[in-house]
Amino acid sequence: MTSCGNDWLNLEPSTSIPTDTSIKVLSDIEFTLNGIYSEMQSSDAYSGRLIYYGDATGDDMQAVSSTKRCANYYRFNWTKDSGPSTHWSVLYSIITSCNIILNKIDEIPYEEDETDYRNDLKGQALAIRGLAYFDLTRIFGYPYTKDNGASLGVPIILTETDRFNKPARATVAECYDRVVDDLTNACPLLGEEFNKGKINRWAAMTLLSRVYLYMNKNELALAAAEDAIKGAESNGYALWTNEEYPTAWSNDASATHPGEVLFEIVNETTDSPGKESMGYLSSKDGYDDICITVSFYHLLQQDPDDVRLKLLIFDKTKYAYVYKYQPQEGENIEDANIPLIRLSETYLNAAEAAVKTNDNDKAVAYLNPIVRRANPDNSVEGETITLDRVLTERRKELVDEGHRMFDVIRNGMTVHRVDETDSNLASTEHNTQYMDYDWDFYKIVLPIPKHEMDANPNMEQNPGYGD
Repeated sequence: MTSCGNDWLNLEPSTSIPTDTSIKVLSDIEFTLNGIYSEMQSSDAYSGRLIYYGDATGDDMQAVSSTKRCANYYRFNWTKDSGPSTHWSVLYSIITSCNIILNKIDEIPYEEDETDYRNDLKGQALAIRGLAYFDLTRIFGYPYTKDNGASLGVPIILTETDRFNKPARATVAECYDRVVDDLTNACPLLGEEFNKGKINRWAAMTLLSRVYLYMNKNELALAAAEDAIKGAESNGYALWTNEEYPTAWSNDASATHPGEVLFEIVNETTDSPGKESMGYLSSKDGYDDICITVSFYHLLQQDPDDVRLKLLIFDKTKYAYVYKYQPQEGENIEDANIPLIRLSETYLNAAEAAVKTNDNDKAVAYLNPIVRRANPDNSVEGETITLDRVLTERRKELVDEGHRMFDVIRNGMTVHRVDETDSNLASTEHNTQYMDYDWDFYKIVLPIPKHEMDANPNMEQNPGYGD
């Protein structure tokens, strides 16, 4: 130890290459993107937590019990100090990898016939970075509509950095500007055709329409959604039919039959998060972590012929689970793909934006295909579409896909958990213990236990805990 030098300590690790030498040709960019998509597969990311967070904190789904993985979300049991660090670390890890690509790709020479390939790679990195910043901001910042984004969001990092860097938080508005900039720059670069497991132009454009809805920029949201619908359908995408809907989730989409999933996380038996994924967490034959609430079941039952009822899998007469995460042929439930952006959302985004811009004709035009697909005997033609009508349809269509709580708070509304009973869901009931939670902008309204009502006869039901 005393007689030898220590140059041997400085050898490059065999599994790591410095970023200033690792990307030299376009194929290196593609390899790096594959690594990003692999990280997005994580159960801490888009195969698990980042999906069920938005549902367990809402009113249409709940933790099966207090010992389940999503129970702390359901009960709002996290604080700023005890919340899972992965919400932060995984998304910033994805952003860091995107930054490496975006800071290198313009230096890489390419042939003229590689232009589209090169542009698509850059577009994917921009779109994924936009998605990651969007999710960081809506988790760690107040809704944009609270104060037009004046409150604090998250740090914006666009260069390679190290673990000792402690950047200041940007405002929510600055974060949303970053997201919009990334997505608007990505859209014209991205390919238009089906690209299995990769984000394409129509997925990015749908995400952009979603972001504009969160910002209450409804004219822009409508334009982006309409362009996405037109472009996607001209490239073979189409809403699933009523007959296809119950089992289409397990389809192995291809360029000839892309279906309606514009962007999904592709899991395989040899490459998946396993039993921590949405497929296993949402299954009665898996960890049965998260089930629907009785009130949501009653909402769906208002139309007994709604095809979405066929997605419910019952555990005898105790609980009902949403069977959207269906495995592809030859795979297990834990290996199911995770649809992140569907054409159904694009239609619903357009309908919502149309309502908010007082364009009832377009609201009818975009809501009606979703309503008629659910039950071909139904229609909204000739109706005046309200925001509540669109959001109700959105609840039914996008349940268990991570939207509900965010949809409520971005519209300045209330997550209202209602205690109801049903003989088909005999064991499903809200756990009100530990659930009083003080939100500074929006409210979680919790039912008051009967014994408290009996002891306080002048108390009003649901006064708005945390109001």
